[in-house]
Amino acid sequence: MPVLTATLEAQVDAYVAAGYPHLAGLDEASFRSLFDGLPIPADADSPWVAVVTSAVIAPEKRVPLLRVPGSAKEGILDKNHGEEGLAPFKPVVDVPDAPVYILTGWDRGDEFRNVAPKDALPIIASRDRTPITIDEGLSLATVFPELVEKNHCFMLGGSRRGDKRVPALWISGDAPKLGWCFEGVPHTWLGIASAARRIV
Repeated sequence: MPVLTATLEAQVDAYVAAGYPHLAGLDEASFRSLFDGLPIPADADSPWVAVVTSAVIAPEKRVPLLRVPGSAKEGILDKNHGEEGLAPFKPVVDVPDAPVYILTGWDRGDEFRNVAPKDALPIIASRDRTPITIDEGLSLATVFPELVEKNHCFMLGGSRRGDKRVPALWISGDAPKLGWCFEGVPHTWLGIASAARRIV
């Protein structure tokens, strides 16, 4: 997987182009001001992304904004989430209490394709890394849409709902889809995304 990087301005541009200010109920200038003062990592070899959290826009509203490169089909929220949608999923890792923050050293987790989440997550923890959340996955897929790639999609083990379900992003009919898989079931086309740290 190539290392994908972009300046903070380019990342905010991607959010604006996707329609984030409108969904956040902000004008463009006010939305851009949310990112003022964020600490930008100095290590260019460690990929990072500016994360927009649920405090700004609910994840259900963000999913339709996702696109697979070359396709105009909007992102899909899997109907198997049920009437409650994504509300039951909460971070099970420490995340900053801020509307936006920086996630550093992220990785799509291709090495964990065909490995069940319950087996992969302890390995990630042993490396002092953290699984990424739904907010973080949606942010990555918005800023770097090429990450959601056929046969190279990823689970978001940093968000859970207290049962065996693990949320995941994959491609369905040329559109990104946010669904879930069981923690004990491996998938050849789903890795377990992780990151190094979160800063604000």
